[in-house]
Amino acid sequence: MDILDRYIAEHSSGQTDALAWIERQTNIRTNHARMLSGAVQGRFLTMLTEMIRPAKALEIGTFTGYSAVCIASGLPEGGHLDTLEINDELEDLILEGFDRAGMADRITLRTGDAKETLQRLKADGAGPYDLVYIDANKREYCTYYELVFDMVRTGGYILADNVLWDGKVCLDPLPGDRQTREIARFNDMVRDDPRVESVILPVRDGLNIIRKKC
Repeated sequence: MDILDRYIAEHSSGQTDALAWIERQTNIRTNHARMLSGAVQGRFLTMLTEMIRPAKALEIGTFTGYSAVCIASGLPEGGHLDTLEINDELEDLILEGFDRAGMADRITLRTGDAKETLQRLKADGAGPYDLVYIDANKREYCTYYELVFDMVRTGGYILADNVLWDGKVCLDPLPGDRQTREIARFNDMVRDDPRVESVILPVRDGLNIIRKKC
């Protein structure tokens, strides 16, 4: 953590005991703790959810449940979050975190490949969602966007995490790895989509905030 990140963390509201537990367990029980949203971005997600006040929210990519708890914490009374995670080995950790945070009744965890789950949700008439948060396989961001777009109400929001990808999307020539190229393609797709308006904020690794106009 550099000096600016430390200053931001020290001057932002801290995380709850339940979120601290999820963070600690993520470091102990997984090899990818860097994927965790963290306290600053988590607080931002909660406050943004409080502002949008979604009755129905969807998260694509739960990991250990930190961001899901942050989003669920900002839901209005009666609001609900569907969250998708491909790794069923994390299910016990995720559900315990939800329970510790008092959010178990606000969140439905759906395990399996996100593309298949989205197709099932669409076939079942799920939604319309007021808020969608994308933070899953970076090689499939454009596919997620296309699958979920019609499930978002007009005026609703799609948030996409990691859209700066450690600054790799700014390099010329663009690196050849699939993650970087897909995220760059996703950012271009959103910018050029006349159905939305968007802004990228340099929060952590970049957050694209997309509002569906029509």
